[in-house]
Amino acid sequence: MISRYTKPEMAAVWSDENRFKKMLEVEIFAAEAMAKLGAVPKKAVDTVKKKAKVNVDRIAEIELTVKHDVIAFLTSVAETVGPEGRFLHLGMTSSDVLDTATGAQLRQSTKLLIEETKKLSVITSKLAKKYKMTPVMGRTHGVHAEPMTFGLKAASWRGEITRSLDRLNFALETVSYGKISGAVGAMAHLDPSVEKYVCQKMGLKPEPVSTQIVPRDRHSIYFSTLAHVGACLERIAVEIRHLQRTEVAEAEEPFTKGQRGSSAMPHKRNPIISENICGLARLLRGYAVTAMENIALWHERDISHSSTERIMFPDASIVLHYMLVRMQGLLSGLNVYPKNMRINMDTTKDIIFSGTVILSLVDKGVSREDAYAMTQTAAFDARDNKVSFEEACLRSQEIKKYMKPEEIKKDCDVKSQFKNINYIFKRALKK
Repeated sequence: MISRYTKPEMAAVWSDENRFKKMLEVEIFAAEAMAKLGAVPKKAVDTVKKKAKVNVDRIAEIELTVKHDVIAFLTSVAETVGPEGRFLHLGMTSSDVLDTATGAQLRQSTKLLIEETKKLSVITSKLAKKYKMTPVMGRTHGVHAEPMTFGLKAASWRGEITRSLDRLNFALETVSYGKISGAVGAMAHLDPSVEKYVCQKMGLKPEPVSTQIVPRDRHSIYFSTLAHVGACLERIAVEIRHLQRTEVAEAEEPFTKGQRGSSAMPHKRNPIISENICGLARLLRGYAVTAMENIALWHERDISHSSTERIMFPDASIVLHYMLVRMQGLLSGLNVYPKNMRINMDTTKDIIFSGTVILSLVDKGVSREDAYAMTQTAAFDARDNKVSFEEACLRSQEIKKYMKPEEIKKDCDVKSQFKNINYIFKRALKK
């Protein structure tokens, strides 16, 4: 991933240095397990542990000749160890090392994503509580519907982020598997205790039935989860983009000192963070599709998956990590404009309470069809003649048959919409 979208913590997880370090750990732990079985001299293992080093540049140099990354890795390590290097990789195949090391990297990566998602959950919870009773126009199809509160919007965001955490934790469990089962997974040249020992040391579980690889349905869950979390962030970003439109102006991204919005128009303050997040979410969905394609391989394995995974594992992880951190900054510095929210609500006057009046009429014994027709007529009267909905209802002979003026007035008060807000918040923020 380009440096623009890369944070150092996640970059470190997917660096060549860390990848080869994890691969070396797998080899050393396998040698230790074999030493316990008497298949490898303990002194040889001690020498390997003392001398073995990872040299990324040397591995790349050797790979130019051998055209095989694991062989290049093993050759480079053997150069640092000496004759005892022959006790590495006994009975193993490349995927034993690669997939088990990748499982360890995925654990590191997912834990970082969980950490940043938890931070975002706290931020959205604070927003929800702060604006719990701040009225804002609820919209469906982009059109004024009924009043809600800005806190409810934030509570909805927080709910989805909480579900994202559940998905990430499930993904963490799903990818935390390794395998030391040799070519085609039959353990022809390996004792099962070696796999158990290595996986335990790496913080993983042994794959119950591996082929020559850890089956890729596990990894597809990881990428699907990343795409889900990205879509969650995109939903928040799309909402902020709408709220920042000039005609709405109810909320706005932070605009820092010295920031410029446009090279041509100095007045511009654009929702660039939200737009950036929306674009990157598309990448994550693309990776998820490719991960699904990687599940079906020829027989026990081929390498059609590996070419994509070299890109996908680091890129998808780095991109979502960046998105999470960037969304934290956006929401922490979000400018919220309650006055504009109220002004926008007033543009459609009180016709937004038409649903409440319908219910009151039904409660008076009017059929729903008749109540709808009466209320719609009054609402269109208010809209077309630029009068309040309350006034339109008061001059409706049909509505006046069933409702008193004070009842109409009460139904046209925004407070009538918020009687169950506390219940919703108690449910929304309990976890």
